[in-house]
Amino acid sequence: MKHDRSRKLMTRARRVIPGGVNSPVRGFGSVGGVAPFIERGKGCRIFDVDGNEYVDYVGSWGPLIVGHANPSVLRAVREAMARGTSFGAPTELEVELAEAICRALPSVARVRMVSSGTEATMSAIRLARGVTGRDRILKFDGCYHGHVDSLLVGAGSGVATLGIPGSPGVPAAMADLTVQAPYNDLDAVEDAFRRWKGELAAVLVEPVAGNMGCIPPEPGFLAGLRELCTRNGALLIFDEVMTGFRVAWGGAQRHYRVKPDLTCLGKVVGGGLPAAAYGGRRDLMAQIAPDGPVYQAGTLSGNPLAMAAGLETLRQLEAPGAYQALAERSRRLAEGLGERAAEQGVEFSAVHVGGMFGFFFHPGPVRNFDDAKKAHAGRFQRFFASMLAQGIYLAPSPFEAGFVSLAHRKKDLDQTLEAARKAFRSAARVR
Repeated sequence: MKHDRSRKLMTRARRVIPGGVNSPVRGFGSVGGVAPFIERGKGCRIFDVDGNEYVDYVGSWGPLIVGHANPSVLRAVREAMARGTSFGAPTELEVELAEAICRALPSVARVRMVSSGTEATMSAIRLARGVTGRDRILKFDGCYHGHVDSLLVGAGSGVATLGIPGSPGVPAAMADLTVQAPYNDLDAVEDAFRRWKGELAAVLVEPVAGNMGCIPPEPGFLAGLRELCTRNGALLIFDEVMTGFRVAWGGAQRHYRVKPDLTCLGKVVGGGLPAAAYGGRRDLMAQIAPDGPVYQAGTLSGNPLAMAAGLETLRQLEAPGAYQALAERSRRLAEGLGERAAEQGVEFSAVHVGGMFGFFFHPGPVRNFDDAKKAHAGRFQRFFASMLAQGIYLAPSPFEAGFVSLAHRKKDLDQTLEAARKAFRSAARVR
């Protein structure tokens, strides 16, 4: 593949944008090579400025669960746009999307729209601190909850990709309010509650970790968190920015049958436009301004174009068989990758939950961030480069999940698995 135009655009971008990108992982720093500049997308495929075509398993990092340029989503956005792009006032569309979210998630009685997943987690934490009168938050190593100061401690996603422990500019006093524990380790959480007795406002968790690769919760882990939070007077917050409407209708909480106090949503609920939300129990959400004293606001919150895109996306996902189709595609992909790795004698493990999947160049099981970091980075880099050269677009980091969409078909999966056979042969040569 040629990437001449992308290379020139990156040189141009670096003159005016830090690193040439507006989110660090897009720069391909951990995998090398030229980051393709994307010109358009259609269905499960994207096309770069050099005319190269790729089967896409990034899907804008999760939102495009019904595919790129979905005709019905585009139609809904065009209709909304014709009426105006933003009003800074209530619209019927935001009520309709809020009703759809509350209908799907039994734990959410009320929901507030925001513009990003970072805003959602930041606001949920403020609410938890406000209603409990406590300051400390417990999060899990390798889980990424946006670039909120206190949550960059022990973060995954791009922070892990860049190999940095946190970020300069985060005050030590803020970081000190964040307690860390290994994912899937209930004993560590119980120890934290003992050590910080009466000080933990909330436990914040990705119910399926998707920012240190894809790591499902072990049986009993989420239910155990629910019990510990209830016993200790702390709130349980599910960060379902990635998993919400991705692993099941109603998210991971419905899939695993565990009810959090607060839920953060994003990605899919915006249908590819900037939108997110946080919601939960009626008594908790009653503390949000203007009903209560916990303040949160946003100029573009509930933007009508994003509401239209999100609402149409959810309408398609609510159709019978949608989630069965997503789960079957991610299962076939994960199992197929494992089979082709085994053919080449490559240590490898793959997982899938609903419409998301992940893999590690590690024999497994991978149950937490420490395990994920033991995966063979060099083999991932070689595998990624080979797949990209064959027209398969995966996340350019071993610490990110992958996503299938309703637009992926058997021929796309077949093409992917055929490319993987060659890519594993290449990866096997890395020692």
